[in-house]
Amino acid sequence: MTKAGFVSLIGRPNAGKSTLMNSLLGENIAMVSQKANATRKRSNAIVMHKDTQIIFVDTPGLHEKEKILNQFMLDEALKAMGDCDLIVYLAPVTDTIEHYQKFLKLNNEKVKHIIVLSKIDQVSQEKLFKRISEYNQFSDYFEALIPVAVPKKVGHVDLLETISKNLPESPFLFDPNDLTSELVRDIYAGFIREGIFENISDEIPYESDVIIDKIDEEENIDRIHATIIIEKESQKGIIIGKGGDAIKRIGKYAREKIEFLSGKKAYLNLQVSVKKGWTKDKAFLKEIGYAHAE
Repeated sequence: MTKAGFVSLIGRPNAGKSTLMNSLLGENIAMVSQKANATRKRSNAIVMHKDTQIIFVDTPGLHEKEKILNQFMLDEALKAMGDCDLIVYLAPVTDTIEHYQKFLKLNNEKVKHIIVLSKIDQVSQEKLFKRISEYNQFSDYFEALIPVAVPKKVGHVDLLETISKNLPESPFLFDPNDLTSELVRDIYAGFIREGIFENISDEIPYESDVIIDKIDEEENIDRIHATIIIEKESQKGIIIGKGGDAIKRIGKYAREKIEFLSGKKAYLNLQVSVKKGWTKDKAFLKEIGYAHAE
């Protein structure tokens, strides 16, 4: 009998959830940034491990509510926790256990979970063992604690084996050849947002979003038209840059990721539009895909 199930990746902002999911999949489909709160919506990756189909659900980080957009992001994480078969709680070894204690309080459905202790290659063995002993006082709550080093893929097999043991018997929920059930336009929008996060500093990336207006798919090239939304008129010049250099960098960054994933050439046309106060506008947030923003 095969197994299948949904596994939510949960943790604080910038814990490395998207990086872990991409690494386990072997493809870069989820947006990754060194800046916190880059992930805004749930996305998934379908990973096959022997006779088990694992649908990883990447989520926004657990954080305090601020703007309406931030409330949506927190709700996304909490809903993912309640809807899944298993939670993988990502805990960088450099963090204190306070974040984990907050997670335990938020896990109202008492969904079983695994702790992944990440970034173990960044500390000494002594510090690693000390952190493991701190988590072990909560051993009645978690199914397993697995140390990993994502860049070196240390602990990946152990993690997949442990997840498999904790998923229900089930037919596969998706075609085993699929990498994700995400729409292509959502993945491409994520790549453009990643380009903004990596090339534009300060608060502007947090006050921007991307709408894919149109994708024309041809045999040898995809033609993608997208709009970058920002909150203030003063931000427009920064996104475009002197002589258009900033938006060219953003476009080049995103285009290379799109071409690598699609396996063919991409033409990317980026426009910039000012929508004042969009992160607080309930109607507009729903219009651009934040469906349950309240």
